[in-house]
Amino acid sequence: MATKSVDQEFLEYLVKSIVDHPDDVKIERKVDEMGVLLDLRVNQEDMGMLIGRQGSTAKAIRTLLRIIGARNNARVNLKIEEPEGSTRPVRESPTSTPTSTRDMDQVVDDLRQL
Repeated sequence: MATKSVDQEFLEYLVKSIVDHPDDVKIERKVDEMGVLLDLRVNQEDMGMLIGRQGSTAKAIRTLLRIIGARNNARVNLKIEEPEGSTRPVRESPTSTPTSTRDMDQVVDDLRQL
């Protein structure tokens, strides 16, 4: 088995410290002309903690990995794989009118009739 690189060891330590199921953390490291890609898989129940509110935790992890990469003259990117069987809520398309806007239009129409 090949030895782990500094960036992979750091990511493993960091993620295992965050999640509830550290034994399920799997990291694959790929190197090509674009740099280093770390492919991260975690338990389905840990995705929320890993991503954080509005992606803040994932963004912070990516920033730290870029710093580690810069110190080692490499461009390091993180790809977080969505676990099998996970369910994400369906988002409304950006072109659809949100319910609150439709309600507001109805209120404005009602006020015009007064």
